[in-house]
Amino acid sequence: MQKNRTLSRVAPFLVYILFLILADLFSAQLGIQTKWFYVIKIIAVIAVFAYFAKNLTELNKLPPFRDFLYATVSGLIVFVVWIFPYPSWLVAGVDAVATNPIAGLNDLETTIWLSTRILGAALVVPIIEELFWRSYIMRRYDKDDFLSVDPATISSFAYVGSACLFAIEHKLWLAGLFAGLVYGELYKTYKNLWVPIFAHGVTNAILGVYVISTGHWQYW
Repeated sequence: MQKNRTLSRVAPFLVYILFLILADLFSAQLGIQTKWFYVIKIIAVIAVFAYFAKNLTELNKLPPFRDFLYATVSGLIVFVVWIFPYPSWLVAGVDAVATNPIAGLNDLETTIWLSTRILGAALVVPIIEELFWRSYIMRRYDKDDFLSVDPATISSFAYVGSACLFAIEHKLWLAGLFAGLVYGELYKTYKNLWVPIFAHGVTNAILGVYVISTGHWQYW
């Protein structure tokens, strides 16, 4: 039973990460452009999430509407921090001028790719990352039976430790650390995973619009 609880929250995120790691290899072997693996990745992650959805009891209850307002403000703040002009030593592997991923695509291909990229970042990624980092990792720090941990009682060690791990996942590690602390605090305060999910979605959605409108592809 414990293995099923863990796998339900880890598997979608693990599939997402594996696609990131293996995209270049699969692209070369299959003759598919790397950019199109994002579409395949999102479809695969949705399929895995759907398979385990019945076990994700923390998603069964929505918070009051006012909590979404706080989540919106939090998501906006994280976005501003994310695009701040950091010195090079505060980033890890972020290209100052990244390649335009839609270069060479026709109108239909551009629409499909950008739509999938925005929807994936704003809807899919926030759910799988918050399930993994906040619902699982942050509570797992405190207790093996993580589902029995009330978010309000999460220790400072678990709160900061999980945020640090979340930061390592991102090239903009300082912004990632800040985001992890904000999303973690939302979970602790409102005790409902939909609040950090929504804040995370707001951050990613606005970041996506910003990237497309300004051409700052390095954030993607």
